[in-house]
Amino acid sequence: MSEQVQGGQVRVGAEAELPEGSQTEVTVDGVGVVVVRYEGQFYALRNNCTHKDYPLLGGEVSLGRITCAKHGAKFELATGKAKTLPAVKPVRVYRTQVEGGQVYVLPL
Repeated sequence: MSEQVQGGQVRVGAEAELPEGSQTEVTVDGVGVVVVRYEGQFYALRNNCTHKDYPLLGGEVSLGRITCAKHGAKFELATGKAKTLPAVKPVRVYRTQVEGGQVYVLPL
């Protein structure tokens, strides 16, 4: 349920409705993006493990990383870098912005 707004931003939802630990998927320019709230910050990464084309949505988040549920590859939320095998390629990251109580993802 993503909503494209002015300037190519995609609205994720109200900050108050996205509690700590929440994960939400939106579409940015036709690409699925998972938005994670971790330690009060919002992170947005392409919703796709670079190892075997599997969604990251629903993966465990800890120590600033999201884990792919399929084979356990971990990706850094802030940079998208692959931190454990079997993944070696980074996941694309997107900018997030909170404005007027709403959370947005911005295309790169």
